[in-house]
Amino acid sequence: MTPIWTHLVLNLGQVAFILVFSPLVEGVLHRIEENIQGKSGVSIWQTYRDIWKLFGKDEVVSEQSTWVFRFAPIVAFVMPIFVVLLIPAFTAYPLFFAFMGDMVAVGFLMAVSGFFVALAGMDTGNIYAAVGASRTHMVGFLAEPVFIMVFFSVSYVANSTIPYFVTATWGASWSNMLQPTHLMVILAFFLLILADEGRIPVDSPAGKVEIAMIGHSKGLEYSGSSAALMKWGGASKLMVLALIFVNVLVTPWGLAATTQWTAVLSAMGLVLLKLLAFVVILALVETTLAKLRLFRISEFLAVAFVICLFAVSIRLVGIT
Repeated sequence: MTPIWTHLVLNLGQVAFILVFSPLVEGVLHRIEENIQGKSGVSIWQTYRDIWKLFGKDEVVSEQSTWVFRFAPIVAFVMPIFVVLLIPAFTAYPLFFAFMGDMVAVGFLMAVSGFFVALAGMDTGNIYAAVGASRTHMVGFLAEPVFIMVFFSVSYVANSTIPYFVTATWGASWSNMLQPTHLMVILAFFLLILADEGRIPVDSPAGKVEIAMIGHSKGLEYSGSSAALMKWGGASKLMVLALIFVNVLVTPWGLAATTQWTAVLSAMGLVLLKLLAFVVILALVETTLAKLRLFRISEFLAVAFVICLFAVSIRLVGIT
C-alpha cells in the first residue's frame, strides 16, 4: 500500500476511533462521577444502549420548525468528525487531511456546530430551549476569546498553527512542557472545556430542571434518530476536546511514529489510557465543585481569559 493510501486509511481510522470510543468515554465519566458520589452508577456501556434505542424510535418534529431544526443534529454529529481529521489522534505524523485546516479551523468548526444547535433550540418556539440557546450564546461569546488565545499561545512557539507540528514542537523537550506559561495555557484550556461542555461549575449535565439547563435544554425537542445524533455528537465533541488537551497540550508523547499497525494499535491503547486519566481528573473536579449562578459564569471564563492573556504576554516578551 502506497504512503498516500496508508495515510488515508489511518485518517478514516481516526474517524472510526472517535465514533466507536466517544460513547465509552462519556459512559466511563458518568460511572466515575456516580461512584465518587457513593452511588452504584449505570453501566459504562449505557451511552451505547441509549444511542441504539433512540435510533430505533420514531421521530416527532414540530410543525413550527424549519430546516434548521432538522439540519442541526447532522452538523452536531459531523463537525467533530471533521475536527478529528485535523488533529493528532494517535499518529505523530501528519495524515492525508492534516493540512485542510489549522487550529483556527478547529475552533471555527466547533463554533459552527454550537451555532446551528443554538439556532435549532430557538426554532421550535419551546421557551426552555430558547432560554438554553441564549445562555449558550453567552457562554460561547465569552469562551471564543479563550480559544483564540490558547491556540495563539501554543502556536507561537511552534511557528505553526498545524496541530501536528505544534505537538512535535512541544513534545521535543521536557523543558517546553514545564514552562510556567505553558502550564497556565493548560489550566486555561481545561477551564474552557468545563465551560464549553457544560460541566460543573458552569452547568450540571445531570440536572433535569429545564429552567436551570444551559447546554442540554437545546435538545429537549429532539427525538428518535435526531436525538441519537445529538447525543453521539456531544460525546464525540467531548472526546475531541480531550484529545486536543492530552495529545497537543499535556502529553504530546506516545503517538505512533511509523505506519506499522503494531505501532498504531499500541498508540491507540496509550491514548485511551490518557483519556482515562483525563476523565478521572474531570470527574474529581466536577464532584468537588458547586454549580455557579448564571451571572458568575462570566467571571469563571474571565479568569480563564486572564490566565491565557498573561501567559501569552509573558511569552511575547520572551520570559519563560
